[in-house]
Amino acid sequence: MLAAAHRLRRRAEFAATIRAGRRSGRGSVVIPLCIPSRAGAVAATPSAEVRAPARAGFVVSRAVGGAVIRNLVRRRLRELVRDRLAALPSGAEVVVRALPAAATRSYAELATDLDSALSAALDSRSTAGRRRARGPEPGRGESQ
Repeated sequence: MLAAAHRLRRRAEFAATIRAGRRSGRGSVVIPLCIPSRAGAVAATPSAEVRAPARAGFVVSRAVGGAVIRNLVRRRLRELVRDRLAALPSGAEVVVRALPAAATRSYAELATDLDSALSAALDSRSTAGRRRARGPEPGRGESQ
């Protein structure tokens, strides 16, 4: 079980994370990962700085299976995420959505899917600022 400080609970928290997060899907899971920017943070002394915990929420729909299967998948994902929360940046929020394929995956396969989805979401977050805006291509339409 995740500690209360590490759980997303309200619908608004889930919606905000899904809307603002970087989405990455691998195999049997899709995760939007939202990491708050430091621009809005108030400067504090290092001793007074409190690390905001990373938080997670889970969505396992009826498409995954019956109640027993859904709860099994949710328990497995919760345990996997609990081990990985410390590695996420401070204040990060992640929603783990299980796809129907999660019902037939083993614990190890779910772990592999989750790890690759998290690393892809973290990598896309770091490279997002480096992407250049696409403008008109030379020789097509507009002259330079």
